[in-house]
Amino acid sequence: MHLKIIPLGGLGEIGLNMMIFEYGTTLFIVDAGLMFPEDYMLGVDYVVPDMDYVKKNRSLISGIVLTHAHEDHIGALPFLLKEVNAPVFGTPFTLGVVKHKLEEFDVVAPSGLHEIHPGEQLKLGPFVLEFIQVGHSVVDGVGIAIRTPYGLIVHTGDFKISHSIGNGLATDVGRFAQCGEKGVLALLSDSTNIEKEGYTISARAISEKLARIVDESKGRIIIALFASNINRIQQIVNIAVERGKKIVFNGRSIEVAVNIARNMGYIQIPGGAEIETDDIGRYRDDEVIIITTGSQGEPMSALARMAAGNHKLIKTKKEDTIILSSKFIPGNEKAIGHIINKLYKRGANVIYEKISEIHVSGHAFQEELKLMINLTRPKYFMPIHGEYRHLFLHSRLAQQMGIPPERVLLAENGQIIEFDAAGGRVKDSVMTGRVLIDGKGVGDVGRSVLKERRLLSEEGLVVVNLAFDEDTGIVVYGPEIVSRGFVFETETGHLVEDAQCVILEIIEDVGPEVPDRIKVIRSRLQSALRQYFYFTIGRRPVILPFIMVI
Repeated sequence: MHLKIIPLGGLGEIGLNMMIFEYGTTLFIVDAGLMFPEDYMLGVDYVVPDMDYVKKNRSLISGIVLTHAHEDHIGALPFLLKEVNAPVFGTPFTLGVVKHKLEEFDVVAPSGLHEIHPGEQLKLGPFVLEFIQVGHSVVDGVGIAIRTPYGLIVHTGDFKISHSIGNGLATDVGRFAQCGEKGVLALLSDSTNIEKEGYTISARAISEKLARIVDESKGRIIIALFASNINRIQQIVNIAVERGKKIVFNGRSIEVAVNIARNMGYIQIPGGAEIETDDIGRYRDDEVIIITTGSQGEPMSALARMAAGNHKLIKTKKEDTIILSSKFIPGNEKAIGHIINKLYKRGANVIYEKISEIHVSGHAFQEELKLMINLTRPKYFMPIHGEYRHLFLHSRLAQQMGIPPERVLLAENGQIIEFDAAGGRVKDSVMTGRVLIDGKGVGDVGRSVLKERRLLSEEGLVVVNLAFDEDTGIVVYGPEIVSRGFVFETETGHLVEDAQCVILEIIEDVGPEVPDRIKVIRSRLQSALRQYFYFTIGRRPVILPFIMVI
């Protein structure tokens, strides 16, 4: 019997993290993440992994285990729970965020949400899982040591190794080392920052930098960050309290995250330190620090509305200092730059990662990745969580650390990593891919629809209205041509007139005696107009003929 590890997402991309562990008649899932749409995915809201393999094996699923509360690890859970009935396991903060997410999607977890804690064990069929505390940019993250019939597998989760993380939530290097002493069959390690040399910047250094910026600023401080970055929020609260300033939380996601963290004791805000957004006007500008959302240029975020000047309560003004305390996620650079430009135009001073070190990554740099390999001393190594270049470079690093090339398992989504008494290997594959979520539609937007949307956005639309007399076959209305996003009729009237001539020639050529006349006219009309518009002005609009018989 074989032990199988099957990544359904997250290997070859940033996001969509979802992995299956399977042995005999039992399988469990680690994480169910989404990714936000890429530029070409016009109109798409979310992207989730293809769950076809999960659906086919739903009767074998013993649990869904979540490593932490980031969207790329929990965002697809509402869609997964619509397909399977399995208990969900996660740390308290992770489940707090999950509960809110499931309420938003009007989804329930039929088998319940079950809290787990570092140091605890969970038995799922032949698997025994132990949870190991890891430091990340969100609190309550865990790695997993998985005892299997063929040996111990260590899944790091998203991690970094830092001893200055607050709330005692640093990576438990001692426990990873103990796993190494017992013997690790395979290490599955976070590859995100393999391109970064050295060590991650300490949280203390970031705190000191933020404090200096606050001390040097004359007006209000507005800090945009990820809502889940509770440690950073606590740092800002501490800075504010030490200087007698008031804290304002603005933005729905950040308000929800802070309330969850506060109820669980992950963040402490002294009485009187926090004020409501409505009360900002009662204090001098230099007495207020606003913590908000929008660090990735999200168009409807609080920061975007401030930059556009249409936030109901917070108007950006001169001497405001705006800090974007987060990394620019690839793909978001244009949106972030657009907001920064708007803020500068309003006279604000903007500080972001390209001009100041005001963010620390939650993912390990090279020296920390080496340390994880040294701590666990695995027989096999498998890079996870990253684009292909990240996985490749991490594989090369593992070989430099002494792991033989034949024991480095470089896999992509859908490939089956198989272990038995003879060892491990990458073998076979299952169907996987991406499912696009557009509104309430799940998977109904495919390549053809995206292609049509791209054509509409780039080339425009031409609609042709025609009506024929049922008895004579003579045109009684039209041809009327309406264009959207293509040409302005008043400026290029000759194009429309010539296009009408093309249509009339086709109608004359396809007489009433031709079988399926309307179908033939529609097909020829689309082809002829496409050729005509491309020949005359080099464009390929979408042609939609509406032909009626009266």
